[in-house]
Parts: sequence; C-alpha cells; structure tokens
Amino acid sequence: MHWIGSAGVLEIVEDWRGSTFRAVYTVRFVRAVYVLHCFQKKSKRGIETPKPEMELIRARLKEAGALAKGDER
Repeated sequence: MHWIGSAGVLEIVEDWRGSTFRAVYTVRFVRAVYVLHCFQKKSKRGIETPKPEMELIRARLKEAGALAKGDER
C-alpha cells in the first residue's frame, strides 16, 4: 500500500497460525483515529492487497474525512 503513508494512513500486518491479517487506520484527523478496514489476506500470491479491499479503504478514508470535517463545527 505505497500510497498510504503519504495519506496519513497506516497498516498493521500480523501473521498468526499461517494466516496474514491486516488492519488499516488513519491518524490524519485531530480528534479521532479511524479504523478503515480489517481483513484476512487470503491470496497466496504476492503481497499486493486485492483491488476491492483497496477501493473499500479509499472510500472509508473519504468518509472519515467527511466525518472529521463535521466534528470541526
């Protein structure tokens, strides 16, 4: 997830019993940390995150931005 660091979005990767789990969150907003997505990586080929997962993360980041803007009032 090469774009994530520049967007204030971080990823935690954990391997457990032969499976890989990821949690993606953002610290970009002042009042809250938003967990954008948690999932088990099922693909055995490469480390690339599947496109549907990335699209969901992007959509949730956009939603978190809108929520954070609402908190500024």
